[in-house]
Amino acid sequence: MMENVRFGIVGSGYFGGGLAKVLSGLPHSEVKLVYGGTRAGKLAEELGCRQVLALEDMMNSSDIDAVIVATPSHLHRDPVILAAQAGKHVFCEKPTALSLIDCTDMVRACEKAHVQMMVGHSYYFIDGLLQVRRWVDEGVIGKPVAIHSERTGWESPQAVVSWKKNVETSGGHLFHHIHELDFLQTIMGPAIAICTAGGNLTHQGDGYGNEEDVLMLTLEFQGGAVGTMQYGSGFHWGEHFVKINGTKGAIRIDFKRSKIYLRKDGQESEHLLHRTETEDEERASFYRGMDGGIAYGKHNSEIASFLKGVMEAEMTTFRDCLLGCPIPGYLKSLFDGRAARSSIAAAEAAIISLKEKRWVQIGYN
Repeated sequence: MMENVRFGIVGSGYFGGGLAKVLSGLPHSEVKLVYGGTRAGKLAEELGCRQVLALEDMMNSSDIDAVIVATPSHLHRDPVILAAQAGKHVFCEKPTALSLIDCTDMVRACEKAHVQMMVGHSYYFIDGLLQVRRWVDEGVIGKPVAIHSERTGWESPQAVVSWKKNVETSGGHLFHHIHELDFLQTIMGPAIAICTAGGNLTHQGDGYGNEEDVLMLTLEFQGGAVGTMQYGSGFHWGEHFVKINGTKGAIRIDFKRSKIYLRKDGQESEHLLHRTETEDEERASFYRGMDGGIAYGKHNSEIASFLKGVMEAEMTTFRDCLLGCPIPGYLKSLFDGRAARSSIAAAEAAIISLKEKRWVQIGYN
């Protein structure tokens, strides 16, 4: 049994750097190696660890027990599989991969090597969303029958187009913002069919990537419930919320105002989204300061406290698992491949539907 977990960091951008700093501050946790990205050397110096210049050098090192993969999304597959083959445990940022085939290969490589693989779906670590899951499980709003989510805004042209704006590197909004596709299935059960309309309707030319900027999804869930979703950067009236309607009540999760509303028996109550009023106000202020665009972290900016708290919970869970602590039941899908594969399968099916203009059945094999 390990007394301390030694980590290697693959990717030194906003999330890679943020997770590395969180790990360096946790007890029984050490960051030993950093690889990849223009800030790798600076991050290694800041953390007092070593930079390696080849991915194989990290995977073959006896100085680490586990790897954090926080590269651009199209570069997740190889580090995860190499880590598994080297007997290293893996935490992989979302989206796990940009195809179900790659995602399945990654999960199976870790299973074959008998190493843990955790996926970075941060909504599992937001206190208010855990409360929503409990309400649903306890039947507070009855049986959920319909769910709707929106994650929209407007983006202006950029002098330098980020990798996050190109389908080849980010997968587009459906993959890069995969949290909602995962969360909807956590609440409603597995999605079995999907239909998508939209495309890149308003963001072409210099200063833009090639991702779809308007996406409208309709989903059918196992058990008969239905859902709708809106994604994209082609909306001047931007929103970020999830509404769950049940047979006895309803829940609205308002990310922009950082509040959760429960409506039942003619009464409405307001609840925190994050751990404290301060964190909720910080998130709400963050949205108020935006010009309507979709938010992305920048490597040279500080991690907000509401997000740092989520990162700390994620990394504590991963570390504790490697130290032999049992995985809580509500988090097991992050470790057994279910959350990764179901969300990627839904995103992939949505893109097929968009291209072929038809309903698509969602398969997980």
